[in-house]
Amino acid sequence: MIYRFSKIFAAVSIGILSVFMAAVFVFYQLLPDRIYLNSDNSQNLIPSYGNFLAFEKENNQAKTVFSPNEKSHFVTAKLMGIFPVKPVSVTVTDEKIVTVCGSPFGVKMFTDGVMVVGFSRIETTDGVCCPAADSGFLKGDVIKSVNGQKVSSNEEVASHIENSGGKSIDFLIERNKNEITVSLSPKMLNDKSGYKVGFWVRDSSAGIGTLTFYDPETMDFAGLGHAVCDVDTGAVLPLSSGEIVPAAITSIDKGIIGDPGELGGTFITMDTLGTVTINNETGLYGKLEYEIDGFSAPIGHKQDIYEGPAVILSTIDGTEVNEYDIVIDKVDLSDDSPTQNMIIKVVDEELIELTGGIVQGMSGSPILQDGKLIGAVTHVFINDPTKGYGIFIENMLEAAG
Repeated sequence: MIYRFSKIFAAVSIGILSVFMAAVFVFYQLLPDRIYLNSDNSQNLIPSYGNFLAFEKENNQAKTVFSPNEKSHFVTAKLMGIFPVKPVSVTVTDEKIVTVCGSPFGVKMFTDGVMVVGFSRIETTDGVCCPAADSGFLKGDVIKSVNGQKVSSNEEVASHIENSGGKSIDFLIERNKNEITVSLSPKMLNDKSGYKVGFWVRDSSAGIGTLTFYDPETMDFAGLGHAVCDVDTGAVLPLSSGEIVPAAITSIDKGIIGDPGELGGTFITMDTLGTVTINNETGLYGKLEYEIDGFSAPIGHKQDIYEGPAVILSTIDGTEVNEYDIVIDKVDLSDDSPTQNMIIKVVDEELIELTGGIVQGMSGSPILQDGKLIGAVTHVFINDPTKGYGIFIENMLEAAG
């Protein structure tokens, strides 16, 4: 009898422990690595988790109230106050007010170096070949210098090749954030018209995007919510310089299942709105030269976002910004993805009638909940154009510095 009781007790204990370990794993995935708190609301660390989690400072003194004088520190999240889950960086800040936009802009960018975007086989005096591909070049490689000389345009790269006389050339390239040297010898074309290597390169890009917000104190702006990428390679364009200009939406290609659709636009003028200083996976950033239309709103922290009604601001005709109803279906507080933090669904009948939901060109459209700016639209679901991803506005603020 005692033996049987011991077996039951052991099984129950293992079961309970397994449940707690599973809960620890789940909370580890759910908890972000960083949390920001407003100084006037610093008692609510992660209110959505109720009493399941307790937070202790690293000196093991239990404390969930963070004073404005304690700007940044680490706490340890513990399940039921017992099982350690993960360390979390907590920063107490003053409430941030920005100017919310939702207006279209045109962007002109020049790359830092010259990007390889494709290859072609060429007819040479030695036969049909592609010297660039044969020498190890890959799509997305960024040529930084040729024979030790910095290059920033297609013409400069072409000049080095044409004047090589067929001798070996050293290309310093950037690939996956590493610099390597690739050497190759250009080949004379079969018609003796010049030397070629068989790659296609690009040194600039232009397009239309949506401005999310700007800081009226510093004039720093943020838009898109994702990087400007090369259309052929999908690689993030390395930025040398760029600017944004006024733009207007002129056409709508309605999204359907299997085809995300697109907004068409045009540059209104070539007058510079601002300079572009950063192009990374979370968006396009820079500094405005003057204030533009928008309205003031506070930043909403990610732990305060909830599943339920919200709105987006977007321009789908001309330059007029309109508000459209959405629902936030899911919030992912983990740091697994910098741009896919929320799943949103368009429920506004007017927007669905006009665009089918979310279309390309709406990236960067501000997302607001309870009057606070909480994020921006980033991607559309190919199999359901009414749904898409949103990025936390905090991620864009961090990238903007």
